[in-house]
Amino acid sequence: MRILLTNDDGVNATGLKVLERIARKFSDDIWVVAPTEEQSGAGHSLTLTQPVRLRRLGERRFCVTGTPTDSVMMAIAHIMKDQKPDLVLSGVNRGANLGEDVTYSGTVSAAMEGALAGIPSIALSQSYAKEGMGDTVPFAAAEAWAEQVLRPIVDTTMEPRTLININFPALAPEEVKGVRVTQQGLRDYGRLRIVQRTDPRGYEYFWFGLGPMIETPSHSTDLEAIADGYVAVTPLHLDLTHGPSLGRLAELYA
Repeated sequence: MRILLTNDDGVNATGLKVLERIARKFSDDIWVVAPTEEQSGAGHSLTLTQPVRLRRLGERRFCVTGTPTDSVMMAIAHIMKDQKPDLVLSGVNRGANLGEDVTYSGTVSAAMEGALAGIPSIALSQSYAKEGMGDTVPFAAAEAWAEQVLRPIVDTTMEPRTLININFPALAPEEVKGVRVTQQGLRDYGRLRIVQRTDPRGYEYFWFGLGPMIETPSHSTDLEAIADGYVAVTPLHLDLTHGPSLGRLAELYA
C-alpha cells in the first residue's frame, strides 16, 4: 500500500513524525508531501496569486511553499502522478479538529482533497489540555491508539467522496475509554468570545475564543465523545447540498 502523508502544521512538525511512525505499521511505501511552514486554519484554500515552490528533502520526502491542499495536489498530480497513493493520511494535528473546525482546518481539508481525487483519506488530530501548549503537546494517545482505530478503516472500502475525521482525547493512553463513531458537533456561536487587549504601543489586538459545545441527549457528537474520554471517529462527505431544502426551494421557483 502506497501512503501519502501530509499535514497543516508544517513538514517539521512533531505530529507528522508521529504520523510517519503510525503509517509504517501499515506499509513501507511512505511518501511525505507537506507545507514548508505552518498553515493552521488555511482551510481548503489554494495558492493562486503566486508561484508554489517544491523542495525535495530526501527520498520520498518533499515540502511545498503553500497550503495543505497545494501539497496534496502537488503530490497526486506531479510527484506521484505515475503511481498515485492508495491512502492519504493527514496529521497528526496539534490540537483537535471537532465540530465546525472541519471547515477551517487545513488538516481536514488535505484529507478532503484526497477524497476529491478518489483516494481513501483520513484526518487525525490530537486534543490537548491547556497545560500542554506549543511544542509540549503530548501525542501519546494518538500514537498508542491510532493503529487500532485505523486498521478497520484501512481494511474496508470507503464510500466515494467521503473521508474520516479522527480525534484523540487529551488523555494518557491507558485512560482513553475506547472508540466512538460520532456525528459532527456544533458549538454555540452566540457565545463566541473575543478577547480585546492593547499592545505596548497602544494598538488594540484581539484573540478569538470558541463557544461551548451544544450538548445532545445521546452525547453522539465528536465534541462530546472527546469530552467523555473517547476517540472520536466521524465520517464526513463532500456533498454540501441540503437535501430537505431542495423540494422547498424548487416550489419557490415553480
